[in-house]
Amino acid sequence: MSQKNVLTRRMPAIEALGAATVLCVDKTGTLTLNRMSVRQLFAENEAFELHEGTEHALPARFHELVRFAVLASETHPFDPMEKAFMALGERYLDMTERNNNWTLVHEYSITPGLLALSHVWKAPDRAEFVIATKGAPEAIADLCHLSSEEWRTSSAQVEAMASHGLRVLAVAKATFLGDRWPESQHDFDFGFLGFIGLADPLRPEVPSAITECHRAGVKVVMITGDYPATARAIADQIDVGPDRTVTTGSDIEQLSETELRRRVAGSAIFARVLPEQKLRLVETYKANGEIVAMTGDGVNDAPALQSAHIGIAMGGRGTDVAREAAALVLLDDNFATIVAAIRSGRRIFDNLQKAMAFIFAIHVPIAGVALVPLIVHWPLILTPVHIVFLELIIDPACSIAFEAESEEKGIMARPPRDPKAPLFGVRDILLSLGQGAVVLIIVLLVLGVALHGRENDATARALTFTTLVFGLLSLITVNRSWSRNILQIVRSPNAAYRWVMGGAIAFLAAVFYLPFLRSVFRFAPLSLRDLGFAIGAALAMLILLVVMKRFSIEW
Repeated sequence: MSQKNVLTRRMPAIEALGAATVLCVDKTGTLTLNRMSVRQLFAENEAFELHEGTEHALPARFHELVRFAVLASETHPFDPMEKAFMALGERYLDMTERNNNWTLVHEYSITPGLLALSHVWKAPDRAEFVIATKGAPEAIADLCHLSSEEWRTSSAQVEAMASHGLRVLAVAKATFLGDRWPESQHDFDFGFLGFIGLADPLRPEVPSAITECHRAGVKVVMITGDYPATARAIADQIDVGPDRTVTTGSDIEQLSETELRRRVAGSAIFARVLPEQKLRLVETYKANGEIVAMTGDGVNDAPALQSAHIGIAMGGRGTDVAREAAALVLLDDNFATIVAAIRSGRRIFDNLQKAMAFIFAIHVPIAGVALVPLIVHWPLILTPVHIVFLELIIDPACSIAFEAESEEKGIMARPPRDPKAPLFGVRDILLSLGQGAVVLIIVLLVLGVALHGRENDATARALTFTTLVFGLLSLITVNRSWSRNILQIVRSPNAAYRWVMGGAIAFLAAVFYLPFLRSVFRFAPLSLRDLGFAIGAALAMLILLVVMKRFSIEW
């Protein structure tokens, strides 16, 4: 998982990935590159387009808008949006307009009830304080006390900008004379300056990753704090689903639990969502029986990350609190990495099942070959040294060879695994026991033929053990894949499998041809006729196992 830029903090999350049915993702930085740039300005009822790679003089009417957007940002910004404002100011404002000699004296942060922040500045040549504010258009309109007619005009412009996928912020200014700061930003007399539209390009791999999720039966839900029209425009670009209904944070607050459960069953776009509302969305999806994966990066996202079946934190821009609350951490903050993690989770789960099927199957002939000779008074075949030899093949096969097996064909074209289904069900157990029974019967037939042919005990033991080892290798080969035929399995790359097979055959040859080891194992040398008999029995065994697998798949 770490090779795919996914840090696993809780191991059960890997199993849960194969069962995930809903993937709730942030827009900014996960679906997009988080590289914002200003694309459009709107002030004094006039719009101005900006394009990368082209230089145009900025009309004077937009200078104040840019100036106060910069003043409402951090002086040394980390946020990509504020970096874009700073770059715009450096590009178009002269030194006198940048107010480098002003002093920041007070700040008002964003609150759940008011999506706007203000910076209060003191200029050395002015008696009053200057307040620069930026935030959501509806919040700035509220601060500026725009009339209903003014807001209709403004909201139409916001809709037009947002319909192109731009993130729209409004900017306002105010002045203040006094010694004590008001408790609320509403106590200032703000004047509206205009809107700024920022573009944040989609990650190029996102549309194909979304399509892959849909094929895999995983519903992608986009959650953003942006304006609804912006969310819808981005959803159109990535095709999150046929329903383009946008549910806002205020809708979430107003809907009852029953109504919200019905709403989330169809809606895949959520806008103007606050961090605490993400928790309610997660709980609602869980109440609908979904297995939920949720991304987050902020401190306030921690409850939702903990509540989700699979909490996914951003390793690049995420906070320590979010990473501690999450089960997985994306090292590159990329949505496509989540999809790759789901694919890996399904592959890992499949390979666990293959290893368990092999373990169940191989211990049937081992137990049978150990017990049957005692019951029917045949010579003892397996001693502790033989069991150790077999375990030297079984353990690497389970822990290395099956773990390294490539994904099954169509792994992302099947629905998510039922979380209530056991890791290894009754059908799987019966199939594995059937495989083991096939190997046991053929091995016992080889032993019976050897004893009936009046072979000595050492020769019968050597012939039977060789057939058992070939049966073990046949079980490994057959269980490597349940979607490929035997020729495709043999040709498919798996270095660990080749080392296990080669090592087993080499060690078996050493046991027969090194006198010291042959005496330890109580073997007699095998003739070419005996060796051919064992190989023929192994081929018959392999054919029966392949036929059994074919019928079990169809069943």
